[in-house]
Amino acid sequence: MTTVRLPLFPLNSVLFPGLVLPLNIFEERYRAMMRELQKTPEEESRRFAVVTIRDGHEVAPSGPGLPDQTAVPERGPAAGFGDDPVKAFHSIGCVADAATIRERADGTFEVLATGTSRVRLLSVDASGPFLTAELEDLPEDPGEEAGALAEGVLRSFRQYQKRLAGARERSLSTGADLPDEPSVVSYLVAAAMMLDTPTKQRLLQAPDTASRLRDELKLLRAETAIIRNLPSLPASELTRGPTSLN
Repeated sequence: MTTVRLPLFPLNSVLFPGLVLPLNIFEERYRAMMRELQKTPEEESRRFAVVTIRDGHEVAPSGPGLPDQTAVPERGPAAGFGDDPVKAFHSIGCVADAATIRERADGTFEVLATGTSRVRLLSVDASGPFLTAELEDLPEDPGEEAGALAEGVLRSFRQYQKRLAGARERSLSTGADLPDEPSVVSYLVAAAMMLDTPTKQRLLQAPDTASRLRDELKLLRAETAIIRNLPSLPASELTRGPTSLN
């Protein structure tokens, strides 16, 4: 078992390998994390792990109005995640590589990262200025018939895109060619579909690529049928997630 210890960044969204993740960093615990990552030379990977929050708050109450007028201020790296932070997070996450870390004049950060590989969360350490975690590398097993399933998912995904474009009365233009490597297809489709966070997390932690693709095929068919009857559904930008508020 290969393990690694990395800074831990919990979010209310799911990061997939290959997904671009923009972050707006303003909480002190994550500012401290970015200052530490900046010590790594730019030519080396500035890695941290992203996990989805199961039970807790992405932004800890830090004072009246931030974010709630009635909030009781919390301090420390585990603020908002309870007495045992590991229980607040889903166990499967994704390593992120920060290509850009830009500090603003007010001490906040603008970060652009990309998901690289899946990891399993083993433990969380809250003794420092920010959370760190011991993580186990989670290899991607292709499973059976991944290639054929990827072809079917791509066909269904194109139909899904057409329905979304029609619902938004816009042209079908993603600005990117779709891949054909099964694992890349599975992550791209999982990131691009309009799904709730628990469903995206389920896709991230699928036991193998083929299982993820089978699940996506069912979801694509169901979602396409829904869009056909509910043409007001919004479309999302391919391969890019929402900016975290931090």
